[in-house]
Amino acid sequence: MMAIYGPLDLILSVVYFVMIVHIIMSWLINFQVLNLHQPMVRQIWDALNRILEPIYQPIRRVLPDTRPVDLAPLVALIIVISLRSYILPVIFGFA
Repeated sequence: MMAIYGPLDLILSVVYFVMIVHIIMSWLINFQVLNLHQPMVRQIWDALNRILEPIYQPIRRVLPDTRPVDLAPLVALIIVISLRSYILPVIFGFA
Protein backbone atom coordinates (compact mmCIF):
# COMPACT_ATOMS: atom_id res chain seq x y z
CA MET A 1 0.00 0.00 0.00
CA MET A 2 2.87 2.36 0.75
CA ALA A 3 4.05 1.98 -2.86
CA ILE A 4 0.82 3.63 -4.02
CA TYR A 5 0.33 6.06 -1.14
CA GLY A 6 3.83 7.58 -1.35
CA PRO A 7 3.71 8.70 -5.00
CA LEU A 8 0.11 9.94 -4.66
CA ASP A 9 1.07 12.00 -1.62
CA LEU A 10 4.11 13.36 -3.47
CA ILE A 11 2.02 14.36 -6.50
CA LEU A 12 -0.55 16.07 -4.29
CA SER A 13 2.23 17.88 -2.41
CA VAL A 14 3.70 19.19 -5.67
CA VAL A 15 0.26 20.28 -6.91
CA TYR A 16 -0.35 22.00 -3.56
CA PHE A 17 2.96 23.91 -3.83
CA VAL A 18 2.32 24.94 -7.46
CA MET A 19 -1.17 26.15 -6.56
CA ILE A 20 0.15 28.22 -3.64
CA VAL A 21 2.76 29.81 -5.93
CA HIS A 22 0.06 30.54 -8.53
CA ILE A 23 -2.26 32.12 -5.97
CA ILE A 24 0.49 34.30 -4.46
CA MET A 25 1.70 35.32 -7.90
CA SER A 26 -1.84 36.29 -8.96
CA TRP A 27 -2.10 38.53 -5.89
CA LEU A 28 1.26 40.14 -6.68
CA ILE A 29 0.19 40.76 -10.27
CA ASN A 30 -3.17 42.21 -9.22
CA PHE A 31 -1.53 44.54 -6.68
CA GLN A 32 1.00 45.55 -9.38
CA VAL A 33 4.03 44.29 -7.49
CA LEU A 34 4.85 42.06 -10.46
CA ASN A 35 4.53 43.25 -14.03
CA LEU A 36 3.48 40.86 -16.80
CA HIS A 37 5.49 42.91 -19.31
CA GLN A 38 8.67 41.43 -17.84
CA PRO A 39 9.60 38.33 -19.87
CA MET A 40 10.52 36.13 -16.89
CA VAL A 41 7.32 36.94 -14.99
CA ARG A 42 5.27 36.33 -18.15
CA GLN A 43 6.91 32.93 -18.76
CA ILE A 44 6.37 31.76 -15.19
CA TRP A 45 2.76 33.00 -15.23
CA ASP A 46 2.01 31.29 -18.54
CA ALA A 47 3.59 28.02 -17.36
CA LEU A 48 1.58 28.04 -14.13
CA ASN A 49 -1.62 28.76 -16.03
CA ARG A 50 -0.97 25.93 -18.48
CA ILE A 51 -0.28 23.50 -15.65
CA LEU A 52 -3.28 24.46 -13.51
CA GLU A 53 -5.92 25.24 -16.12
CA PRO A 54 -6.91 21.54 -16.57
CA ILE A 55 -7.57 21.44 -12.82
CA TYR A 56 -9.47 24.73 -12.64
CA GLN A 57 -11.61 24.39 -15.77
CA PRO A 58 -13.97 21.61 -14.54
CA ILE A 59 -14.40 23.45 -11.24
CA ARG A 60 -15.27 26.69 -13.07
CA ARG A 61 -18.00 24.86 -15.00
CA VAL A 62 -19.67 23.77 -11.75
CA LEU A 63 -19.28 27.00 -9.76
CA PRO A 64 -21.57 29.98 -10.32
CA ASP A 65 -20.08 32.95 -12.14
CA THR A 66 -18.48 35.34 -9.63
CA ARG A 67 -16.87 37.52 -12.26
CA PRO A 68 -14.46 39.73 -10.30
CA VAL A 69 -13.29 36.87 -8.08
CA ASP A 70 -12.24 33.46 -9.35
CA LEU A 71 -13.12 30.85 -6.73
CA ALA A 72 -11.77 27.86 -8.68
CA PRO A 73 -8.26 28.05 -7.16
CA LEU A 74 -9.72 28.15 -3.64
CA VAL A 75 -11.98 25.16 -4.28
CA ALA A 76 -9.13 23.23 -5.93
CA LEU A 77 -6.83 24.02 -3.01
CA ILE A 78 -9.43 22.79 -0.51
CA ILE A 79 -9.84 19.58 -2.54
CA VAL A 80 -6.08 18.97 -2.63
CA ILE A 81 -5.74 19.64 1.11
CA SER A 82 -8.60 17.29 1.95
CA LEU A 83 -7.22 14.59 -0.32
CA ARG A 84 -3.77 14.85 1.24
CA SER A 85 -4.82 15.16 4.85
CA TYR A 86 -8.03 13.18 5.20
CA ILE A 87 -9.08 11.02 2.28
CA LEU A 88 -5.83 9.29 1.25
CA PRO A 89 -4.83 8.30 4.81
CA VAL A 90 -8.29 6.84 5.42
CA ILE A 91 -8.28 4.94 2.11
CA PHE A 92 -4.84 3.46 2.72
CA GLY A 93 -5.43 2.78 6.42
CA PHE A 94 -3.00 5.29 7.93
CA ALA A 95 -5.56 7.15 10.01
